Amino acid sequence: MKQLFILTFLLLGSAQAAEPPVVTPLMLRELADLPGKEALVLTVDFPPGGADHIHRHDAHAFVYVLEGSVVMQLKGGPAVTLTPGQVFYEGPDDVHIVGRNASQERPAKFVVVLIKKKGVDPVLPVN
Repeated sequence: MKQLFILTFLLLGSAQAAEPPVVTPLMLRELADLPGKEALVLTVDFPPGGADHIHRHDAHAFVYVLEGSVVMQLKGGPAVTLTPGQVFYEGPDDVHIVGRNASQERPAKFVVVLIKKKGVDPVLPVN
């Protein structure tokens, strides 16, 4: 559970000039048929104008938008705006350079499922 607190600190403590997201861990489960792996499920609530910092995951990250709209961009790729029902994927080597609420007036919310190495922090700084 230590890594859940680190995730919250990294996302909440490092947003630049925008209100940070609220990260709510929902489940952390070891994956018995994938030795050394675990699944982490969480929600991310972006307030109007909210954004997170540049980061990466040493994980497969699957994002599903529940409400509002969010802008996501990986290093070397185009920015995409996602709306409810749309999905986004980040691989273990991707660098997430943009993650923000597309609206200055309405909140946005999405679910993230991370398949990651057991015990490794879910959000890592970019060096």
